[in-house]
This record gives sequence, structure tokens and C-alpha cells, in this order.
Amino acid sequence: MTEKNTTRVSLAYKGLAVLPREVLRRLNEMQVSELDLSHNEISDVRCLNGMTSLRTLVLDFNKIESHVVFPSLPLLETLWINCNSISNLSIFIENVVNAFPCLRYLSMMNNEASPSYFNGGSVEEYNDYRLYVISQVPKLKVLDDTAVKPEEKELAMKTYERKRSRRDSTRDHNTVHRTK
Repeated sequence: MTEKNTTRVSLAYKGLAVLPREVLRRLNEMQVSELDLSHNEISDVRCLNGMTSLRTLVLDFNKIESHVVFPSLPLLETLWINCNSISNLSIFIENVVNAFPCLRYLSMMNNEASPSYFNGGSVEEYNDYRLYVISQVPKLKVLDDTAVKPEEKELAMKTYERKRSRRDSTRDHNTVHRTK
């Protein structure tokens, strides 16, 4: 059995608002698979474009907002984005789904868009949040600190089926018109 080649880099607690070009160049050369940028001042992550080896990205305690534009990171499986400024769940999750097709582990605790008992949310709001995210991220195995159960996934798909099918048909409609 072969073990995945893992290169971990932590740039946590550096006071970074942006990543310097030289640092980005070196990270790309190293083919970093795990990058920790937690506890910084980062609000724009487009600079991570081209980091195609990245499988884990930690952005806890930064200034990420709902409208963040993520670069396409096709191998990314783990995203931790706890304690940021994410307030609009549907916009944020759409950006996540478009950028990270292999996402399996997502943690976004302590954001306004992820209600919980600890930030003033009700049990109903938390359950609805979970169902929505699970319905939109097809490969998700763990959301926040809890594994996705098969019955939860089934309920999520039933609950948000209409929204998903409307979005998919809109996408299909737009694709048809773009190809003409």
C-alpha cells in the first residue's frame, strides 16, 4: 500500500492579509497538500489559484465573507473555515461547490451562516443548516464536528430537492443558450 505524499505548511498567526508572491511561488514548487492559514487577516483567497496539489485548507479566524471567490482546487477534500464573517449560506456554499468538487470535510462553525447553540441559533436552525449544506455538497462525509449519516443525507435530498432541481435546470438552460 502506498502512502500519499503529504507536504504540510503552516503560515498561521503571521498577520497576513495577502500571501506574498515569493511565498506562493515556493508553495507551488513544493506541491503543498495541506496549508494552514488560520489566525490571519485574509479575505481574498484567489491567490491560491494553481495550487492543484492542495487537499486540505485551513482558513479559521480570518476575514472570509460569503462572496469569497475561491479558485478551482480540484483535489481539495478538507476545508476548515471556522470563525470568519460568512453570513449568506447559499451564496457561500455555491462558491464552495463550484471550486471544490471533491470536498468531503467542511467545518464552518461560529459563522453567522452556521447557526448553533453557541452563537444564538436554535436546534431547528442548526438542523436546517446541516440539511441544506449536505444537500448541496454531494460527497460530504463530515460537516463541522459531526459525521453525515445516511438517513440525514436522504432527508437533506428530499427537503432541498426542489431548490436543487430548479438550480440544475437553470444551469442546463443557460448551458443550452451559451452553446448556440
